[in-house]
Amino acid sequence: MLQTSPDRQASALQPFQLRRTFAIISHPDAGKTTLTEKLLAASGAIQQAGAVRARKDRRSTRSDWMEIEQQRGISISSSVMTFEHDGLTFNLLDTPGHSDFSEDTYRTLTAVDSAVMVIDAAKGIEAQTLKLFEVCRLRDIPIVTFINKVDREGRDPLSLLDEIASTLALDVTPVVWPLGMGVDFRGTVDLATSRVLSPTGELIRGFTSLDDLLLDDALTADPVIKASLENLELVRAGLPEFDLEIFLAGHLTPVVFGSALKDVSVPELLRALGTWAPEPRPQPADPAPIFPENGKVAGFVFKVQANMDANHRDRVAFVRLASGTFKRGMKLRNMRTAKELTVANPMFFFGHNRETADEAVAGDIVGIPNHGTLSVGDTLLDGLGPLKVTGIPNFAPEIIRRVRLTDPMKSKQLGKALSDLAEEGVAQVFRRMIGADWIVGVVGQLQLEVLASRINSEYGVPISFESVGYEMARWVKAEDKNELKRFVDANRSVLAEDKDGEPIYLAQSSWYLQRMQKDWPKIQFFATKERA
Repeated sequence: MLQTSPDRQASALQPFQLRRTFAIISHPDAGKTTLTEKLLAASGAIQQAGAVRARKDRRSTRSDWMEIEQQRGISISSSVMTFEHDGLTFNLLDTPGHSDFSEDTYRTLTAVDSAVMVIDAAKGIEAQTLKLFEVCRLRDIPIVTFINKVDREGRDPLSLLDEIASTLALDVTPVVWPLGMGVDFRGTVDLATSRVLSPTGELIRGFTSLDDLLLDDALTADPVIKASLENLELVRAGLPEFDLEIFLAGHLTPVVFGSALKDVSVPELLRALGTWAPEPRPQPADPAPIFPENGKVAGFVFKVQANMDANHRDRVAFVRLASGTFKRGMKLRNMRTAKELTVANPMFFFGHNRETADEAVAGDIVGIPNHGTLSVGDTLLDGLGPLKVTGIPNFAPEIIRRVRLTDPMKSKQLGKALSDLAEEGVAQVFRRMIGADWIVGVVGQLQLEVLASRINSEYGVPISFESVGYEMARWVKAEDKNELKRFVDANRSVLAEDKDGEPIYLAQSSWYLQRMQKDWPKIQFFATKERA
């Protein structure tokens, strides 16, 4: 039997210990958003996937709320869903699967304590899956793996487990095993509760050991089930058993085979998260980590979203609470600006929908409406400090374009739009040191399309982009301030300032970058920058 965590009385726990804050990560089209919807349905938060309770006529997904997301059928912005199940409060962060929005996903992963990695049973581990896993590994985030679409033709389960183990250098242990796949799918074996389930989740029989199943003539009369049980016996003999400590350290992943679309193994995945996923963990900070049991409130902004409500031109900062008990109306100090902020209207999220947050604890995600006073990376404190949460970087853009304004009368609105969306992380915005050009930097082409679409629809400013002749960007720093000033004065034509006013070098190619590094050995060139 699988090793599980010991039973603990909820009444003996502090409120933060009842939180489970996790992200869902995957390659595009692996079924991440569908799984998000089905987890909400399994928890009772919604009656059916794609419909909030009592709003059955609105069949749009809760997590993909932007118009452009619904048009394209993709997730381009992280969203937050808070729901309760089995005495626990879950904070689910649905992330963009598309690689062009990996920065938003990375920032989101700084705010979670665990992750669900969704893998397509037919495709296995794909490039974006691997990239996101590496981000999780950097932060030792424990991962539960959900191998999706077992109701369709897919790869052999043994080969999928082997690929996960070898590609990710991660121990694997099956938690829910499929009996056949595709047209031959007969159901699942739930190893955590020793049950055999039908494709619709109904109990076929219980068992005390796998031998019970292999000796069951009624089961093994079906050659598909017999072969699947024999493979499961091989897997159980060759792979380690589930160990909670190793999982929490990020070195082992329990694997659930299922189908989000058909609700196969979704309740089992939710149970695994509730049983094994960690409670809020200490957050890295300078000069010392922030522990959730600390009585003083501390939190950090990992995302800013403009215009969630287009009618009110709102701007919401998503704050992960790291410690203490937050109460509506509290005053929190922003360590970046050294100013106090009265949080009068905090909110919890259910995708695009919101409700007032009167109280929240470590692990919770709270939205704070503001008018430009909060930025990604800001640390908010009540009596602690001085502290600054670390590990929330900007990445150097891979595509650099000049913004072309089709209506010169709207230059002021353009500046406002670019400033808002830069804070949000849709793109990085630079202003040339010589000239008045707005320059945007993005990771992928799709970001440019989203940027243009949102500026047009949300601010009424039509724009286009044109090549500016640069392929790379690097932030520049130097220990000697005079040397940095000399560098800036000598190279203003190829320098710009980011939203924080820090200099960034624009290179025509890697050759120009290498030449600049050789000519200015005391200047440091950085591909990442810690959020100010």
